[in-house]
Amino acid sequence: MMASPEVWPAMAAAYRQATEDFAGRLVSALEAGQTAGGDIRGQQSAAILIVSGTSTGRPWVDTLMDLRVEDHPAPIAELKRLVQIHRAYQLMNQGDEYLGKEETENALEAYAAAARLAPEMGEIPFWHAVTLADMSRLEEALPIFKELFSANPNWARLLQRLRRRE
Repeated sequence: MMASPEVWPAMAAAYRQATEDFAGRLVSALEAGQTAGGDIRGQQSAAILIVSGTSTGRPWVDTLMDLRVEDHPAPIAELKRLVQIHRAYQLMNQGDEYLGKEETENALEAYAAAARLAPEMGEIPFWHAVTLADMSRLEEALPIFKELFSANPNWARLLQRLRRRE
């Protein structure tokens, strides 16, 4: 169903030339395939499923990335956006793991990196600021809160609903 014989070679070349991680190389290949003509029926969906090379027998652990765009006018661009969000959430989760190990500075670095990856998402800086405030680092938390609250007052409402840790 490829629109032209150039689609597969374009995808292979883009994959080989890309310098990103595996998901990034897959997205580059999809973009190149679309540029070379793509599917003769047009665009509608795109997906990435990445699983570990070694099975643990627990699919929820072995599935590293499972992103799908089922019906979208620009599915590859949307998939690329979702890959970026997935990376940001991975960093945020890594920050949570660091906090659990009491590696505070590593946690804060991971949160900041996550926020840089997905600056349009308020949730990531919100939890970063909550963590800072919980650590009594209000001088660092307050500017983040201020920016969030001015962009969306609901973040202030959510903050009020959180229970203070004893």
